[in-house]
Amino acid sequence: MFDTLSDRLAATFKNLRGKGRLSEADIDATAREIRIALLEADVALPVVRAFIKQVKDRALGVEVTGALNPAQQVVKIVNEELINILGGETRRLRYAKTGPTVIMLAGLQGAGKTTLAGKLGHWLKSQKHTPLLVACDLQRPNAVTQLGVVAERAGVAFYGPQPGNGVGDPVQVARDSIEYAKQKQYDVVIVDTAGRLGIDAELMQQAADIRAAVDPDEVLFVVDAMVGQDAVVTAQAFLEGVDFTGVVLSKLDGDARGGAALSVAHVTGRQIMFASNGEKVDDFDAFHPDRMASRILGMGDMLSLIEKAEQTFSQAEAEKMASKLQGGGKDFTLDDFLSQLEQVQKMGSISKLLGMLPGMGQIRDQINNIDDKDVNRVGAIIKSMTPAERTEPKIINGSRRLRIAKGSGVQVGEVSNLVERFFEARKMMAAMASGKGIPGMPGIPGMGGGGKKALKKAPAAKGKRKSGNPLKRAQEEAAAAERKALGPGAPAAPAEGGAGGAFGLGAGKGPADFQLPKEFKDLL
Repeated sequence: MFDTLSDRLAATFKNLRGKGRLSEADIDATAREIRIALLEADVALPVVRAFIKQVKDRALGVEVTGALNPAQQVVKIVNEELINILGGETRRLRYAKTGPTVIMLAGLQGAGKTTLAGKLGHWLKSQKHTPLLVACDLQRPNAVTQLGVVAERAGVAFYGPQPGNGVGDPVQVARDSIEYAKQKQYDVVIVDTAGRLGIDAELMQQAADIRAAVDPDEVLFVVDAMVGQDAVVTAQAFLEGVDFTGVVLSKLDGDARGGAALSVAHVTGRQIMFASNGEKVDDFDAFHPDRMASRILGMGDMLSLIEKAEQTFSQAEAEKMASKLQGGGKDFTLDDFLSQLEQVQKMGSISKLLGMLPGMGQIRDQINNIDDKDVNRVGAIIKSMTPAERTEPKIINGSRRLRIAKGSGVQVGEVSNLVERFFEARKMMAAMASGKGIPGMPGIPGMGGGGKKALKKAPAAKGKRKSGNPLKRAQEEAAAAERKALGPGAPAAPAEGGAGGAFGLGAGKGPADFQLPKEFKDLL
């Protein structure tokens, strides 16, 4: 959702790199670019004005003018101000001292309240609570049935005594649900209320009556993150009519510009507490302003990624895999490889997981093209193998690959690619598990291949092989005769199609002529 904003901000900060000092004109130009980026993201104008004022005031202060790297200080300021307009600190749910805790959902029709009620129930269940979903939307056709289906998918209890479709008293249903929850010992009650296509007096009165009847501990305003600045107007109306305590963003995975997320918390003074970012019941999590700001600025979200990994991978399973990777990883089989892929798949979409890594915005198009079905295809190939083939893939010859390809419905080349990728992955994982780092990165501490072994001189070849191509062999013999005529110490002629020179810099050039790429210069 924030891709456009992230790209504009990244381009703005790139212009600041390499400047030893920032003049007032530089800061004004940067502020202007940030203002345009926020307005294009459909952020409310009062929020943009307040944000830019804070950034400019701080950027013109001592913390930037006296900094060794002023560009980094500007990025730091923008990051901190983004966190502020997103709500500051993470807001947690307030639970009742004596249960049940009552959570009321409010918002317009189409904002996603019913679906979000199921996601919230599923999230609370994962937090060791026993939630109950209550159907108080008796206006919209089949709303009660829909909430029942959502509750079943989420694996939580459902209370819907009235058929809905215009029949029944939602205030009485809400009041009775509290007694029902006490009898059945549910510790959280989630009340799904009716919405309208627009704000009207009847909607506000019904929501206010339900609030008075159940005295909720939390009133969460559900806002469609794709709406834009209209969400601010709606939020202010609900704040005056119902007085909600927190905000929940739905459809955060959409392709809209995300202005609602950057506006609602600042304008209403109520923090964003949860965010829904997908269609699945587990595509829902607590909202962390600092992590969202980090994502917007292209810094990734490693904390959320680690939390997902901790929820998916058990400590015992991790230790088991680590022991298999010790000693060269020979005990690591294709079954283990498949198990690891399936565990990663449980964490969510591969493209979303990669998007949490820092710097992934530069290859966003490639990440978005990743198909999660590829993991299923890999699983089909591995499951078409015999136990012996999974344990020792080296025995997979041509005829076996043909049989595996037919069994899994793929081409023989895909089976070959999988086996090759497995050996490469096993080698890399074994090297990392043993502390040697990533293979093929010599001379860098912690990256493997360094140390005294890397400095040893390679053994001399027993004899140079001659090419089987008569023309190429004639060229090699002519080059050898020329070197012999020039005497010892003469430089070798560059290979055909090669870069020339020992360092790939062209004939007659050495390390002194090596020029770092511009991207590396910017980092130094």
